[in-house]
Amino acid sequence: MSFFIKGKSKQTGKPKLLGGKRKSTEPSKFAGKKQRFRGADEEIDSDSDGGEVNDHRHDDKGYSSSEEEQETAQEKKLRLAKQYLSQIEAEERDSRVDEEVNKDLISQRLKHDMLELTGKLQKQVAADLEVPSPESLILFRGHQLSVTCVVISADSQWLYSASKDCSIIKWSLAERRKVKMIHGGRKGTEKKHVGHTAHILAMALSSDGKYLATGDANKLIQIWDAGPMEFLHTFKGHRGSVTGLTFRKDTHDLYSCSQDRSVKIWNVDERAYVETLFGHQDKITAIDSLSRERAVTAGGRDATVRVWKILEESQLVFNAHSLVSVDCIALINETNFITGADDNSLSLWGAMKKKPLCTVKGAHGNRAPDMNGNSPATSPGDNWITSVAALHNTDLLASAGSKDGSIRLWRCVNDCHKLEALCAVPVTGFVNSLQFSLDGRFLVAGVGQEHRLGRWWSNKEAKNSIVVIQLKYTVR
Repeated sequence: MSFFIKGKSKQTGKPKLLGGKRKSTEPSKFAGKKQRFRGADEEIDSDSDGGEVNDHRHDDKGYSSSEEEQETAQEKKLRLAKQYLSQIEAEERDSRVDEEVNKDLISQRLKHDMLELTGKLQKQVAADLEVPSPESLILFRGHQLSVTCVVISADSQWLYSASKDCSIIKWSLAERRKVKMIHGGRKGTEKKHVGHTAHILAMALSSDGKYLATGDANKLIQIWDAGPMEFLHTFKGHRGSVTGLTFRKDTHDLYSCSQDRSVKIWNVDERAYVETLFGHQDKITAIDSLSRERAVTAGGRDATVRVWKILEESQLVFNAHSLVSVDCIALINETNFITGADDNSLSLWGAMKKKPLCTVKGAHGNRAPDMNGNSPATSPGDNWITSVAALHNTDLLASAGSKDGSIRLWRCVNDCHKLEALCAVPVTGFVNSLQFSLDGRFLVAGVGQEHRLGRWWSNKEAKNSIVVIQLKYTVR
């Protein structure tokens, strides 16, 4: 049985366009099947109402809508395949200026993309990682209160951070300076203030660096032009604080999760709400996604992790190793992911098994370990896991504990069935957010005196800041 519940307006089951004009009651060309907003190269299936529609609008590929309607399924597959091969050839030609692009290079790229899509691509990089030194840390300070979320652009040029002070800052990583700051507003000034007026709890950046999304405790999601940091749109619909945001890779499809126990799907290009997904029995604490039209969520105290198969309109339910609160989650590849819980445990998961493939209890010690990861024994529950991250399609992972004052790096071995500790980097304070850069050269952490979702404990010695750890690898 599917637990999916479609988002509907009062009269119709079609996606609701937020902020747009009221829809006409006249029969629509798209009145048959429900619309799904996807990538620009996918058409929207619909049934015609039988009336003549003389629409010759052209898409960015040069095809008019009338031409696409006359395409057979086979012709469409062939056209998209040719476009994909042309795109790969162009990308390889740009990246290999002095080399000739031949069939072998194209074949290798196709094989690489297929392994990535099926979740079987896992580069071995953790064994070559050098232990980060204190000199490898770069500190950015600008927020007055705890930093709750941080993201890094695909080209590793820009950092974006947000805080409990309701502000957003764009940083230049190369120049190590603040580029633009969106100040937070006072409560009650929502109608006139451009920006957030409540704690910002979540942030996501689209793969192409075009859109930045931020979510707050006021149940709002704000969309920004990530270049000039100009406000574009506000999505409303959640009934609880927005706790997680993620863009589907290489698209502008945005997935959000909330303390209202729901997951919502939005199309940023269309400024449109698409649908709502229900299933969790407690406040959802985190969400992540990659290329597939899927999302994974951590369900807090319902002690479950869920994989939302959006096209199939179904969900997979994974049960934690014990009755814990699953607080953070990160995809390793399309089939494996890692979670952190409030009993100080890390778990590795695979899409084919409903229980963890591996669980490391007492993953973070009570006190700050040294650079080699040595630390005293831990007590379960005394040091819950606040954030996790994975360098996609590799064996390198990272986690942070609430009180032990460190970020730990891990190696995933035995086909994601075991975790090996590599080293620990001392960082004082709550590490509320972790993200690897796409090229693996940086690990970015959002640090604060308090946890992003509450004020259960405060570390006055911590600095509200962004910590960038420069990662180096041994050349073999």
